[in-house]
Amino acid sequence: MAQANKIPATVITGFLGAGKTSTIRHLLETAGGKRLALVINEFGELGVDGEILKGCGIEGCDESDVLELANGCICCTVADDFLPTIQALIDRPAPPDHIIIETSGLALPKPLVKAFNWPEVRTRVTVDGVIAVVDGPAVADGLFASEPAAVEAQRAADDSLDHESPLEELFEEQLNCADMVVLNKADLMSDTDLAQVTDQVKSQLRGKVGLLRASHGKVDAAVLLGQNAAAEDDLDSRPSHHDGADDHDHDDFTSFSVTLGVFAAPADLTALLDPVIERHGILRVKGFADIAGKGMRLVLQGVGSRLQSYYDRDWAEGETRQTRLVVIGETGLDEAAIRAELISA
Repeated sequence: MAQANKIPATVITGFLGAGKTSTIRHLLETAGGKRLALVINEFGELGVDGEILKGCGIEGCDESDVLELANGCICCTVADDFLPTIQALIDRPAPPDHIIIETSGLALPKPLVKAFNWPEVRTRVTVDGVIAVVDGPAVADGLFASEPAAVEAQRAADDSLDHESPLEELFEEQLNCADMVVLNKADLMSDTDLAQVTDQVKSQLRGKVGLLRASHGKVDAAVLLGQNAAAEDDLDSRPSHHDGADDHDHDDFTSFSVTLGVFAAPADLTALLDPVIERHGILRVKGFADIAGKGMRLVLQGVGSRLQSYYDRDWAEGETRQTRLVVIGETGLDEAAIRAELISA
């Protein structure tokens, strides 16, 4: 009964480019009149996901209900950023019916769930569920370990060694904390790969955690919301590599933004990016682009060498038309070389 008096919050986690924003867009489209508030957290200084959702054009999706926590991992800035944001939402004269929190692809979900035990919010908000969105083709490509067979052979030979890559560890953190998993981009996979990835992900899940296959993040709100998991009361069942640690950082990753000029066509932008991504092992590229002769803004989303783009809205009156991208990679990424290659092209 105590949970019935609390505002439910759903945490949507998942690796870079898994489709979290697409999932939220579809959730908004199928919310059935619920008043939703969105808290969007991104790694990097350009708020791409928040901008996309603010310009979604979906009825009931008001800009004032989309709150951004940019340039700082939400699980590392709980006291300074996250808790004040949640308090401001629940203190509104008309609080939301449900709060949706999109973490950055680099966030650990468990510390965020822990934050709901803070006295400021515990009596008023509950974690309805943690949704992990998984990039099916990326898992099929072995993105979370550069040489899976070699890593497993080394681990088997010496149990005292930890050969997990940062990407694989993040993936496990997200799955371990999930109440439901959305295996996304199923339409981009063969039947064989889809079956193998489904079995692989299921083998890493806690008992009774559901797994859904989806394309373009299309899972209705009625399925994702209303799980009543009260995850903040169930932390011990959600194992983490960081249990017992006071904090963590993201020194394994780096990001920067770059501003470019106008492009004749979307294909010209992808042709520029493709070789740079391959040469430097860039994990993620996302942002907006100015295409000559087009009145609409182009959204670019890329995971590794897979680049997708679409026009989302008209350029606003007085808005500066420009191409601005966020580049994310592991520490050691040669920012100077990447900038030079993109800008001089």
